[in-house]
Amino acid sequence: MTRSFARRDLLGASAAAVVGLGLAGSLAPSARAAGSDDGAWPRQFPLPDGFQPEGVTIGPGPYAYFGSIANGDVYRASLATGRGGVVSAGLGPAHPVIGLKSDGRDRLFLCGGASRELRTVDRRTGRIEDIRTVGSDGTFVNDVVLTPGAAWFTDSFAPQLYRLSLDRHGAPGAVRTVPLTGDWQQGAAFTANGIARTPDGGALLVVNQFVGGGGLMRVDPRTGVARTVDLGGSLLPNGDGLLLLGRTLYCVQQRQNAIDVFRLNATGTRGTLLTRITDPRFRIPTTVAAWGDRLYLPNARFGTPPTPTTDYDAVAVDRVDGVDRV
Repeated sequence: MTRSFARRDLLGASAAAVVGLGLAGSLAPSARAAGSDDGAWPRQFPLPDGFQPEGVTIGPGPYAYFGSIANGDVYRASLATGRGGVVSAGLGPAHPVIGLKSDGRDRLFLCGGASRELRTVDRRTGRIEDIRTVGSDGTFVNDVVLTPGAAWFTDSFAPQLYRLSLDRHGAPGAVRTVPLTGDWQQGAAFTANGIARTPDGGALLVVNQFVGGGGLMRVDPRTGVARTVDLGGSLLPNGDGLLLLGRTLYCVQQRQNAIDVFRLNATGTRGTLLTRITDPRFRIPTTVAAWGDRLYLPNARFGTPPTPTTDYDAVAVDRVDGVDRV
């Protein structure tokens, strides 16, 4: 079967690009920030050459973590200065990092793409705490969201989610595969992408790049039954990372170099398009995280042949005024 990786065209250059993490590296400034002359926090800063970023997560504190498709490194950057360094060294191109999330304490949850791995890493030491292998040949573990008691992972090539149970300390337990049914339609290629919770916390929201030209699904976490979210005619053909803040959902439309912003109802069954955020600095952004009044996105530069000297960066844009604050 021919597969189009959509948000990850550059994986074609290293189709197994998936991530494993090793021991922590130092925070020596391997990249220097493009700060402003008035001392303001930078709105754009470089990531290491050849890094091939995909996912981003922020916290605890004003620190962003980025995952590398190229070799599975995790890079930490100070939002105040833009400087940073690798805090967890990858195990090579067969073990990339796609999506990632911080639990706000001491643990990072990593998506291993075609390696089929769910990994947790101690963010302080960079040590891999746990690795689980899920799915079957062709599985692509894409993105992750944390909920009370579980971490949920998407599979872009199969109609299913993976639920990693968490104890009261956030440590991983059993993995359960949850088949997706109802309105879910699986395309012949890349289908599921970003994942978030509904505003009331009762269900999950998953981007489906195939159904109806690209849309959003509301998934019952108990049954896996998916229902189409009414977005008032808006489509998400390039929908990638999701970020929910209150009842405001930010969806990165990576190929369109845009973030579409929706106002959801409490249960996440309906959404109204509020606005679209664009920026000339966008170069195929993929995922998004928030700090204060800003959104931070890595530029994945899909379509640009990756080399060890290809430049990559992260950019900050303002959040939409007049909507939820956290």
